[in-house]
Amino acid sequence: MTDFIKKLNESIKDILFPVRCPYCESVIFKTEYACEDCKKKFPSPAIIKYAVGGYKCTSPFPYDGIFKKAVKKFKFGNKGGYAKQLAFPMVQSILESYQGVNFDLITCVPMHKKRLRKRGYNQAELLARECAKIMNIPYCDTLEKFKENREQHSIKASERAKNVKGVYRIIDKELVCDKNILIIDDIITTGHTLGECAGTLIKSGCNSVNSAVLCSVIMN
Repeated sequence: MTDFIKKLNESIKDILFPVRCPYCESVIFKTEYACEDCKKKFPSPAIIKYAVGGYKCTSPFPYDGIFKKAVKKFKFGNKGGYAKQLAFPMVQSILESYQGVNFDLITCVPMHKKRLRKRGYNQAELLARECAKIMNIPYCDTLEKFKENREQHSIKASERAKNVKGVYRIIDKELVCDKNILIIDDIITTGHTLGECAGTLIKSGCNSVNSAVLCSVIMN
């Protein structure tokens, strides 16, 4: 009887809250991460950029078209539930780009507590936790954003390095010491944010830092 009730509750949940493609919002099976039409638009191979400081960053998508729309819904449209589906193509790009690298832990670019309260969730953390589950690697909070600054997308590229300088600090040096770390964010544009976070981790004694994002802004 207990199994029957459990299955019934799951069926009701699927009807009331169907899983949707994060790119076009059509209903998909809960085992899928995108509809077939959107999958056909997925580019290949992975996009490689480098954050400031020379830290490698991989992503499955350019910040354009259906991918840009998906990120905006996920980030600003209270669609944190899309994290699971969005993480799958990210993991594919990570496995493709970092063959032979054994990551000890996965972390994320942190959000200041005031902005976190306003938005309700850190989209980078949601992606990082889902990637960690898929890859069977521990997720850990390693950095704290202890200074509030302006959002990077709201300022000129020439101002971004100064805007993120010194706003992050390590939570526990023993946690990151001698570790190979993968740091996750949603978008890379100029690479100053990821570079600042990666540099902070390196200064705290980790062995290596690589990164991954959902979308890369391609500069013309």
